[in-house]
Amino acid sequence: MHKDSLADTHCHLDMEQFGEDLETVLDRAAEAGLRRLLVVGADETSSFVAHRLALDYAARGVFAAVGVHPHDASTAAEGLSAELRDLANAPCVAAIGETGLDYHYDHSPRDVQRRVFADHVAWAVEAEKPLVVHIREAYGDALALLRTEGASRCGGVIHCFSGTWEDAKAALDLGFYVSFAGPVTFPRSTELREISGRIPADRILCETDAPYLAPQPFRGRRNEPAYVRFVYETIADVRKTTFEALAEQIWKNAETLFRWKGGIS
Repeated sequence: MHKDSLADTHCHLDMEQFGEDLETVLDRAAEAGLRRLLVVGADETSSFVAHRLALDYAARGVFAAVGVHPHDASTAAEGLSAELRDLANAPCVAAIGETGLDYHYDHSPRDVQRRVFADHVAWAVEAEKPLVVHIREAYGDALALLRTEGASRCGGVIHCFSGTWEDAKAALDLGFYVSFAGPVTFPRSTELREISGRIPADRILCETDAPYLAPQPFRGRRNEPAYVRFVYETIADVRKTTFEALAEQIWKNAETLFRWKGGIS
């Protein structure tokens, strides 16, 4: 890896917010030291776009995750399509997701969310690829489902973590990684920062969730991968380590979890 190599382990560059200037966004990411980016699908259509971006921008270190977000679980209520499942076989697809449970908005019925989430766990186990898990106001049910469905067989990451230390520990006990995004930089996120300091070094990841959740200096604006540096800086400060040491550790963690090769090394 380059000395300053960074990974954004969760972004949505497939979204329309990047339709006008994706090349420029990727240029800024490279200038900021980004050498790996995981573009994450949220439904069948965006998963195919994420896959295409990973093919088109392999030289920029782009990989894809494919799956159906809990908001869109109703679109997969009758099961995940064969076409979507087949995407997991592509070398540029590093993970299954994002999937999970979201009880804040309930855009899909909760029973449907749980059924589709369980389908993703089985798919990830079969594909031998890790899960990218979204949880909002549903940590108890989500972690219980991961346990009962045997998600420790495939592993994965709780992305944009927003739970308690007990939630984080439960995820760690399942063999999962815990990832932090822009909210860890917000002034009132004291508990979240404390949790980021307690995660074992070999289980922590950083992300943007771009175009959402821009870190404090850019809060309220469109987020982009280059801004992940602010997440790294905040967590390095909390953990009383250097930016460079944290970047090296997260690079190793991401490479271990996603087993991504190729791209810029």
